[in-house]
Amino acid sequence: MQITTRIFGEIDIEDDKIITFVNGLVGFPDLKEFALIYDTEKSEAGGLEWLQSMQEPNFAMPVINPLSILEDYNPQVEEEWLKSLGEFDQDSLLVLVTVTVPSDITKMTANLKGPIVINANTCKACQVIAEGKDCDVKFPIYEILKARKGGE
Repeated sequence: MQITTRIFGEIDIEDDKIITFVNGLVGFPDLKEFALIYDTEKSEAGGLEWLQSMQEPNFAMPVINPLSILEDYNPQVEEEWLKSLGEFDQDSLLVLVTVTVPSDITKMTANLKGPIVINANTCKACQVIAEGKDCDVKFPIYEILKARKGGE
């Protein structure tokens, strides 16, 4: 499938790589199909990827693997939240968190309270509400990413 996006221009997405959010995303219930895109031209951005809507070309949000910013991130999630993913084992799950990048990039944060869980086997996904320590809605990540980049 070919789409024209605001950030990446015209891109090709294989049909079997389209991720379906059965219930949409929090705040965007009508957007259900997405592609996960890694911006190779801006790889210095610290491991950020983009969740690009297949339905709305102007909608893409930065996401990151939470373990890359908080090694012991282990949110508690009720099983009920994960039912829409179909059958899975822990190894088939990919967890990402959304990132907010304000005009002052040093104030960049990750939402550890609302992780996105993707079943890699079925390409079904959901956004859940996490409980537990270190589940901040606005977890500061700029200094972490900066330090990690400096350590490469």
